[in-house]
Amino acid sequence: MRRSQGGSQPRMPWAVLIFSALVVLSLWFMLAPPRFWINIIKRVDLSEPVRTGEVLLNRYGCRNCHQVGGYGGFIAPSLDGVTTRLSEGELRAWLRDPEAVQGPTAMPDFSLSDSEIEAILAYFADNDSVR
Repeated sequence: MRRSQGGSQPRMPWAVLIFSALVVLSLWFMLAPPRFWINIIKRVDLSEPVRTGEVLLNRYGCRNCHQVGGYGGFIAPSLDGVTTRLSEGELRAWLRDPEAVQGPTAMPDFSLSDSEIEAILAYFADNDSVR
């Protein structure tokens, strides 16, 4: 390191500090993204929330484990009638962070945005009103 003129204090390697901070921020945003960032990068159109919710259920593979609309897997609880069994707040909590609701759980945390959660809830409500 270089020494400042006439002083005994070494200069701070600002480029190294800035680079290190950018690396730490990048890792944080990739590995455990903050809620505001998830809402920015995973925003969905809610002009047709039921249709969007159905698309998201297929995209995230919910039917691989759950029965939804009479179709799907038997590994996890059926989601048919889920809006009559759980409150909107409970459903929102499950979708937002499954492990916060039940500790270790087989349900993956998809890091859903608030708009994705709204669309999925709209699909559940519509699906339950038809049944």
